[in-house]
Amino acid sequence: MFLGFTCQNKKIQKQIVEMSCGQCQFGLTSKKGCNLAVRINGDSYFVDGPDIDDFGDAHDEKTGFCEVIRKAEVNGNLQGGRFKVSSVELLD
Repeated sequence: MFLGFTCQNKKIQKQIVEMSCGQCQFGLTSKKGCNLAVRINGDSYFVDGPDIDDFGDAHDEKTGFCEVIRKAEVNGNLQGGRFKVSSVELLD
C-alpha cells in the first residue's frame, strides 16, 4: 500500500488576510496563551515572525488582536502548518 503526503509549502505575496489572536478569535487550540495568527482562504495558521503585542496591546477593546479580527496585507510562506511572515501591513 502506498501512502502519499503533501508537504504544504506555499509562497504568499501581497495577499489580504484576516489577522488576529489564534486562540481568542480563530479557535486554534494547539498552543496555550494568546498568539498571533492569520486566516487565509478560510484556514487559520499561527504566525512565525511578529508577536501579537508588536502591533499594540492585544487586549485593547477596539484594536487588540484578542478582541477584533483585523485585515492585513502580508508576504510570507506557509510551511509546516504555520505562516512564516516576511512583511505585514495592517489595513484598518
